[in-house]
Amino acid sequence: MTALSPKGIPRPQVKTLDEILPQEPLLMMGAGPVPIPERVANANSMVINHLGDAMAQVIDQVKAMARYVFQTESKWVLGVAGPASAAMEMSVANLLEPGERILCINNGFFSHRMAEMATRIGADVHELHVGVHESADPERVRRAIEETRPKVLTLVQGETSNTVFNHSLEEITRIAKSYGCLVVVDAVCTLSTMPLKMDEWQVDVVITGGQKGLSSIPGVSLLVFSNDAWATVKSRKKPTVQWCFDAQLAENFWHNHGYHYTAPVSGIMALHEALKLVCEETLEQRFARHLRCSKALQAGVEGMGLSLYIPEVSRLNSVVGISIPEGLTAAQICRHISDTYRVEIAGSFGQPIIRIGQMGEQCREHNLFRTLHALGSTMRDLGAKVDQPNGMAEMESYLQSVPRSLYRVA
Repeated sequence: MTALSPKGIPRPQVKTLDEILPQEPLLMMGAGPVPIPERVANANSMVINHLGDAMAQVIDQVKAMARYVFQTESKWVLGVAGPASAAMEMSVANLLEPGERILCINNGFFSHRMAEMATRIGADVHELHVGVHESADPERVRRAIEETRPKVLTLVQGETSNTVFNHSLEEITRIAKSYGCLVVVDAVCTLSTMPLKMDEWQVDVVITGGQKGLSSIPGVSLLVFSNDAWATVKSRKKPTVQWCFDAQLAENFWHNHGYHYTAPVSGIMALHEALKLVCEETLEQRFARHLRCSKALQAGVEGMGLSLYIPEVSRLNSVVGISIPEGLTAAQICRHISDTYRVEIAGSFGQPIIRIGQMGEQCREHNLFRTLHALGSTMRDLGAKVDQPNGMAEMESYLQSVPRSLYRVA
């Protein structure tokens, strides 16, 4: 007989987490979330008064470390209790008022999301669509700006849906600024994995999530406004429609040690430790580690006989896209590698690829070897012809030819 609550609603019989979760934890090598370091996990177990003196000190240190990671001297660092998409929405909702014009460079699923958000707040939205295998061309962007004359230009540094890298970001930003645009950059999968110099490149807003390059937990995100962007926020004629995403209200917590809403305390603690680990490693060393590991993985994938989806000039290193062999599907591959080899990789959003992440804690040599071996074994199990031993050898050869101490990124 089913146990009933006082109101007659059946009490659910649920499994424990131990019964739901796999006995052997999956190695998270998809497009995020990524594995988190022990220090971050421990910090995430802490709860303190979100309006107390200790939290005020934590917030001040988070902002200081964020300025280093974003490479900015701007005061206007804010956090969001939500995914990176919430940081996207905060940026758009605070910079634009109904009827104001925005130009979104559309490289794929996530860069289009910014246009969707702008549409919902009543902005005049224009998009520049870029080919699926291409990065944005600066001269095309210039022409689009001349045609539309937007107040705000948005673009992604790395489009995770199809693994394209907008390598001309600095030049595009310079062009946009020459027309008086505010520039918003989505660095969700690229912050701390590759260079992004907010001040030097004159970017007005940079947004990121915690769960990718920073190797923190999902659900707490960061963004930084330049002084020009913050002046735009402060000069709004009407408040934002979204109360939680009102940057001027968020300022009260993030800069005045006051109240906005109950802060995600544990998530902020985790973010603090994740940022501290980045600072301890240094950006230079972290960029080098990411590039070295990603290039090694790419060499292994190609050595196995599989094809990388994006040409090298426009290829994102933090999420590697691999074309699916004929006769297979992303769902088949992802399910088999997870069930059989306990490695989790990702499919995509409309593209015929599987994706392997190279962000934060994913970029460790032992993770590369386990992942590539699992990928090769999966392909063989599913009937695809691959040269698994050669792929493993090519990856190891690359790692040996480029010692950690010699790999530097400008």
